[in-house]
Amino acid sequence: MEQEGPITESGDDRLAALETERDEAVDGWKRAAADFDNYKKRAAREREEYVTLANERLVKELLPILDDLERALAAVGEHQEAAVEEGVRLVHQSLASLLARNGVKEIDADGKFDPHVHEALLSQPSDAEEGSVIDVVQKGYTIGDRVVRPARVVIAAAPEANDG
Repeated sequence: MEQEGPITESGDDRLAALETERDEAVDGWKRAAADFDNYKKRAAREREEYVTLANERLVKELLPILDDLERALAAVGEHQEAAVEEGVRLVHQSLASLLARNGVKEIDADGKFDPHVHEALLSQPSDAEEGSVIDVVQKGYTIGDRVVRPARVVIAAAPEANDG
């Protein structure tokens, strides 16, 4: 009988060593899985905190506009139409300014219909170029590259043919 290399461990010792190695690997995988699960939970909590903080900041900026609206409504009760009109105008300016500071932009509705930013409500026969926007029913807005609300528009169709 030929012997390979130095004296080898007995089969039982080798099996025990492999079982220990396996158990350590399984334990490592379980720890890694638990760590990853904890990371996911922590990341979700942090996302919720960021959303809450962002909402809180926005609400703090909206509260003065709410106060202005309440003053305008109080003026309605006192029949001060000029004050109401001016109050509503100021509230509109304040809100538009707040939205602009937060990256909200109005979607340009002039020109050709773009399905990425416009929502066609209907098409009307028109002398304007077919497929161009002829009326804006509701303005649309974006934040960065994301459409928050598409502009709702009426688009031009080919003029109706006159049956003579």
